Amino acid sequence: MASPFAAVSLSFFLFSFLSFAQSSTIGVTYISRLLEIQDRERAPPSVQIAAAYGVLHRLLPSHSSSFEFGIVSKEQCGGDSCFMISNHPSSSGHGAPEILITGVTGVEIMAGLHWYLKYWCGSHISWDKTGGAQLLSVPDSGSFPRVQEAGILIQRPIPWNYYQNAVTSSYTFAWWDWKRWEKEIDWMALQGINLPLAFTGQEAIWQKVFRNFNISHLDLKDFFGGPAFLSWSRMGNLHGWGGPLPQSWLDQQLLLQKKILARMYELGMTPVLPAFSGNVPAALKYIFPSAKITRLGNWFTVGGNPRWCCTYLLDATDPLFIEIGKAFIQQQLKEYGRTGHIYNCDTFDENTPPVDDPEYISSLGAAIFRGMQSGDSNAIWLMQGWLFSYDPFWRPPQMKALLHSVPMGRLVVLDLFAEVKPIWITSEQFYGVPYIWKVTKSGRQQSLKFTNEKCCSFFRSHSPDSEVLCMLHNFAGNIEMYGILDAVASGPVGVGMSMEGIEQNPVVYDLMSEMAFQHSKVDVKVWIALYSTRRYGKSVPEIQDAWNILYHTVYNCTDGSYDKNRDVIVAFPDIDPSFIPTPKLSMPGGYHRYGKSVSRRTVLKEITNSFEQPHLWYSTSEVKDALGLFIASGGQLLGSNTYRYDLVDLTRQALAKYANQLFLEVIEAYQLNDVRGAACHSQKFLELVEDMDTLLACHDGFLLGPWLESAKQLAQDEQQEIQFEWNARTQITMWFDNTEDEASLLRDYGNKYWSGLLRDYYGPRAAIYFKYLLESLETGNEFALKDWRREWIKLTNDWQNSRNAYPVRSSGNAIDTSRRLYNKYLQDPEIYDL
Repeated sequence: MASPFAAVSLSFFLFSFLSFAQSSTIGVTYISRLLEIQDRERAPPSVQIAAAYGVLHRLLPSHSSSFEFGIVSKEQCGGDSCFMISNHPSSSGHGAPEILITGVTGVEIMAGLHWYLKYWCGSHISWDKTGGAQLLSVPDSGSFPRVQEAGILIQRPIPWNYYQNAVTSSYTFAWWDWKRWEKEIDWMALQGINLPLAFTGQEAIWQKVFRNFNISHLDLKDFFGGPAFLSWSRMGNLHGWGGPLPQSWLDQQLLLQKKILARMYELGMTPVLPAFSGNVPAALKYIFPSAKITRLGNWFTVGGNPRWCCTYLLDATDPLFIEIGKAFIQQQLKEYGRTGHIYNCDTFDENTPPVDDPEYISSLGAAIFRGMQSGDSNAIWLMQGWLFSYDPFWRPPQMKALLHSVPMGRLVVLDLFAEVKPIWITSEQFYGVPYIWKVTKSGRQQSLKFTNEKCCSFFRSHSPDSEVLCMLHNFAGNIEMYGILDAVASGPVGVGMSMEGIEQNPVVYDLMSEMAFQHSKVDVKVWIALYSTRRYGKSVPEIQDAWNILYHTVYNCTDGSYDKNRDVIVAFPDIDPSFIPTPKLSMPGGYHRYGKSVSRRTVLKEITNSFEQPHLWYSTSEVKDALGLFIASGGQLLGSNTYRYDLVDLTRQALAKYANQLFLEVIEAYQLNDVRGAACHSQKFLELVEDMDTLLACHDGFLLGPWLESAKQLAQDEQQEIQFEWNARTQITMWFDNTEDEASLLRDYGNKYWSGLLRDYYGPRAAIYFKYLLESLETGNEFALKDWRREWIKLTNDWQNSRNAYPVRSSGNAIDTSRRLYNKYLQDPEIYDL
């Protein structure tokens, strides 16, 4: 039978996403040789096929016999990696396989399975928290849609599709067990991802390495951070915060890492392992008093607290540097038994080097690589380019020094934030160093072939309208409907998904993953219509209209600003309400406070320091219309978990932006000395927070309980349970250290729209602020900013240390709740129609 999805063009080829300077023949030759090594060392075909069947059985156990898988050579794919889909020659027999899918690796086979399910069966595969997989549209065995007689060939000539960010391991993976990791690796394979970071368990490796340098487990207690803060401990931003790590944690995480790596290798992936960047425990300077060790500057602690900040860096010129780097690589090889030869190391990630001399920077980079190479002669250094976006220290001489400190072809840079702030444009394409990028909108490319094998084609743009795509997209796992679908769909793409947190905005990741197999611009309007049909299992015209609105609004952010969620509910302003500008009362001549003129410079300084305004890039009234269409279609999609997730998320999005405006109404009333108005609007705000908590409780994807319970379940005793839960609670609230009257500089960075968190933390916090605001109006005194801070910080510290449990299963009717809140709050055009 013919599928409506089969009409989509399928002769797609993936263009390259590594750019090289014209003089980089040596580098290209080396990467070509590394790919040959990786092909030779890959798991045997029988192992990869068995692993692929394992994914199929977990995804579609009732259809396991409907598919047959096979491994083919690159030569059979025209010299590149590919997958092929064809009708099985025995498909006419009863109970025989119907579809044959072959690929160069297990990952290619899984990408082919996903492609078939997506475009012949109308299915959708997402994370469980975002609604899970929609597979009801898959027909019964014996009636699978047939592909064209010639079959389908999808070539993927690039070597690697990258996934993760160095901090994803803390914002998302911190509390995962093997069951959750297995699901994620299945998801990776189905999306065609073959170059994931693999950072779990490295602390146990470091413990063994440092033991050989006479550093004991006791010496490491203030070196490793707690489980929720390990990413920043690894990058040398902090030490000890949330720790110390119990030995049982170190041991169980190493065992988990071995399972993760084994499965990745079985599927033909290339896991990226960590490497030594120079970050060392304080004890090293006492054990090796002659070693050149520098203490770095403060990273976001209150007052530069040395207990947590100012980590120690072993100088690159010290002989110990290469010794430790080599020992770490060798210990990983000893523990894991193999490697993919690619290592991540992020030098000075949000830490400024102590010296800006290019020669020093060059010696540091060279030493880092020599440490890798001493342990693995085939090593390649994969570097996140975030440091170049973040720190103005990295001027052209310093960038060149670091990038050119490594032999050509041995360093690959991820232009991490390229969807908003591409670095390659301002750095002469990273001064000739390979990087993950996107081909131009205009399609003008120059083909650069590998010199010794036609295994890959690389394309380089010379057009000023080029865009690099490595997509950061999400900060800290914040929940916000956001994306730039047109940019993702604008042309051939090399996929680098480097979000800080996953399990949100499934539409963005569905399209982003698919673009690795496209060679031309995708018509997003057509794609979105198919997406909604696939995601919910049926075509509903009103839903398609709603998604068309969302495509042109929340998923069309073109203002050049990155999206770190600062909605007032989840990121409440720590600022005197007199200094908060409102649309009606902002005056060009300045601001007035208690009848006295206040300079704009003073106001803007306080606002900049204490109130990062929420990001709004679309018409809220249009999104409200989309929500109305979603609610009206609920009767047709009652059984769809993916629909319920999107309905709750869209209602949350609309109400969050309404809450921002409602907050400004409170502030305007305050500035006008309107006690009654301020009291009325503040009460309405608090009621809205309670109602939103009820809404979020209607879907498993928006619950606080699973985050806390997963942390506690990894504990071996009550003491660990208390520590792990504190880690989990602190990351999503204050994040870092505070005093009694000064909040953390990273407060609310990891904010979440989770049921339980709104009711027990965000709501009470807002209530404290409004209490002091109304008291100021009633007494005529200034807003008691210090008193507000003390009470808010006490609330936070008490909540972080509390042990009250939260539900791990949703309750309530998402459709009824969304409809009720839509009618209750979103019919106020004066506030909401922006």
